[in-house]
Amino acid sequence: MSTLDHLALTLTDELFEQFRQLIYSKTGIYFQDNKRYLLETRLGKRLLELGYPDFKTYFDLLSRRNNPQEIPTCVNILTINETFFFRAIRQFEILETEILPKIVASRLKQTKNVVRLWSAACSSGEEAYTLAMILNERFKTRFPQVRFDIVGTDINTEVLARAEEGVYSAYAIRNVPPAYLANYFKKENDLYHLSPEIKKMVRFRRLNLFDRAEMLGMSGIDIAFCANVLIYFDRQSKSQAVTSIYNSINPEGCFFLGYSENLYGIEHGFVPLRMDGIMIYRRER
Repeated sequence: MSTLDHLALTLTDELFEQFRQLIYSKTGIYFQDNKRYLLETRLGKRLLELGYPDFKTYFDLLSRRNNPQEIPTCVNILTINETFFFRAIRQFEILETEILPKIVASRLKQTKNVVRLWSAACSSGEEAYTLAMILNERFKTRFPQVRFDIVGTDINTEVLARAEEGVYSAYAIRNVPPAYLANYFKKENDLYHLSPEIKKMVRFRRLNLFDRAEMLGMSGIDIAFCANVLIYFDRQSKSQAVTSIYNSINPEGCFFLGYSENLYGIEHGFVPLRMDGIMIYRRER
C-alpha cells in the first residue's frame, strides 16, 4: 500500500464532513458524497508535499485564523479547470450576430462608449481570449469609437497565472478556426503562444463568486459568461452567486450559462430568452 493510499483511507466520515463544510463556507462549492475520492486524492498529495502524517493535521492548519495563506492553496488544488477556445461556439455566434450589436447600439445611443464583458470562472483564459479574438475580428473596426473591456476572473490563482502567460496546448486550441489560429497564435515546439495584441485586450483578477463583498467590485457589466461552475454549488450558494451576478450586470445586459445549465429552482431577476435553441438570461431593469 502506498503512502497516498494510506492517507486516503484515514479520511474518516467526520473529517470528510469537516473538510466539506470548510470548503463550502469559503467558496460555495459543495462536494457531494460521490466526490469524496477526488477530495481524498487531491488533499492527500498536498499532505505528502507538506510532510503531514494525516488529514486531521492538515484540517487543523486550514482552520487556524493566523495561517490564512493555505486556504487559497487548498482551493487551487480542489477547483477543477478544463476548458478550451471556442468551447461554446453557438453562444459565441449568437453573441456576435444578435446580442452584441444591439448592446453596442444601445450604449452608443446613451452616449456611452464602453462595453464590458466578463468571463467568470475563466480558468486559464480560453473563454476570455475567445471573446477578445471575436471582438478584434468583427467589432473593433466596425465600431472604432467603442472601447471593449474584457475581464476574466477565477478563484484559482494558478490558472490565472497561466491565463496571463497565454501559452496553450494543442488540446486547448483544437476548436480555433484556421484563420484565427494563423492570425493570433505562434507555435513553438508543441505549444501555442497567443499574440500580444489579444493578450492586452483582457485583464485578469482573482474573484470568489461566493464572496458578497468581493462581488460588489464587479459592476457595469454588459455581457457575462459563467459556464460549468455553478453546477458545483448547492441551491443556497448558487442563488447567492446568481444574485451577485445579476447586480453586476447593466440593464439590457445578458448572462450566459453552460449549455447544460439553467436557473431552475432559484429566485432571480433575469428574463429567460431562447435564441436558436440557446438559453440567454437578460436583465431588463
